[in-house]
Amino acid sequence: MESTSSAHFHRIPEGKGPYSVGCTDLMTDHMIESQGSFFRLYYPSQNGTSSEDTKWIPRKEYYRGLSDFLNMYRMLGERVLQYYVGSVTCPAKWNAAFKPGEKYPLIIFSHGLGAFRTLYSAICIEMASQGFIVAAVEHRDKSSSATYYYKKNLASEAREEATGDLEEEWIYYRQLKRGEEEFPLRHQQVQQRREECIEALDVILDINSGKRVVNVLPLDFDWTLLENSIDNDRIAVMGHSFGAATAIETLSKDTRFKCGIALDAWMLPLDDEVYPRVHQPLLFINSEKFQWASNVLKMKKLDSTSTERKMITIKGSVHQSFPDFTFLADNFVGKIFKLKGEINPNTAIDISNKASLAFLQKHLGLEKDFDQWNTLVDGEGPNIIRDTNIDLPSRSLEASD
Repeated sequence: MESTSSAHFHRIPEGKGPYSVGCTDLMTDHMIESQGSFFRLYYPSQNGTSSEDTKWIPRKEYYRGLSDFLNMYRMLGERVLQYYVGSVTCPAKWNAAFKPGEKYPLIIFSHGLGAFRTLYSAICIEMASQGFIVAAVEHRDKSSSATYYYKKNLASEAREEATGDLEEEWIYYRQLKRGEEEFPLRHQQVQQRREECIEALDVILDINSGKRVVNVLPLDFDWTLLENSIDNDRIAVMGHSFGAATAIETLSKDTRFKCGIALDAWMLPLDDEVYPRVHQPLLFINSEKFQWASNVLKMKKLDSTSTERKMITIKGSVHQSFPDFTFLADNFVGKIFKLKGEINPNTAIDISNKASLAFLQKHLGLEKDFDQWNTLVDGEGPNIIRDTNIDLPSRSLEASD
């Protein structure tokens, strides 16, 4: 029987690399929303250890959060989203066994405003298929559409029972109040996001060193297989939009991150003190339709004579060319809601991923063949603009920005 659900016609692309990809979730240190870590892990997996595809949006509460973010009535938004994307899976095997025997480089990934840990699976799966471990952090700074943590049920606490009686506490997107200035909120959020990226790194390196980590989520996954499987010297941070600002903020605080990739960065959350503190190589990959002069000039403040800074722009792309929604919307809906640009979504993400891989190979010292895409990093090839498509004012104006 034919279904009108778009999930049957549009799919999140599979990884193109040689590794099978598995996927699982980890939540640590519950009880307090601002503590602990929550991320989705994408990783090279053993074949045949799981046949279950990964649900793209795992809980109905995320539809409610997306409805809030989009200013839709929750009941309507939940029904519409459930209808269109409720059956969508992403091409990674759920809880498949990790593939030990190598030292893998690590990427910490930060999502954009109103997103959450699952919405960039096309990028994360491609990186994992090429031999990276990727931790997609879910931020609890009220910039996610929705997220949650576990707290003790007060009744069970009074009875001094064990941790069996935990209840979920959901955190939804916080809209700006009428007349509220945006910078103070976003600056506070980006600092929390930075700490959440660093905490995720700490947790993964603890697992790598053989420490036992307790997962609050009831998932059957053998974390001990990750022991000694991560290369501590090959760690990068990556993000989209607010997540790109988070990546830059994180680089400024923690030198264990050797380089960063900023996808269509939204620079507003960053204060001026960040710029001189970023010493690692950084690649900006911009869409053609999102950027504006003052935002690009803030990126240019990171220009350096001592370390590589690169910027490219993908022709025909829009801000939503990076998250997964671009693959799932038909052309009509995609154009109305600016989920699709003029460029084919698969072409756009391919350019972004290949440029990212080439940049990561160079600055993490990988022995791969990703250098075949070095020309993309230099802005050469079809559908690419070197640097930016935005007309920038003269350098004298830039200095005073």
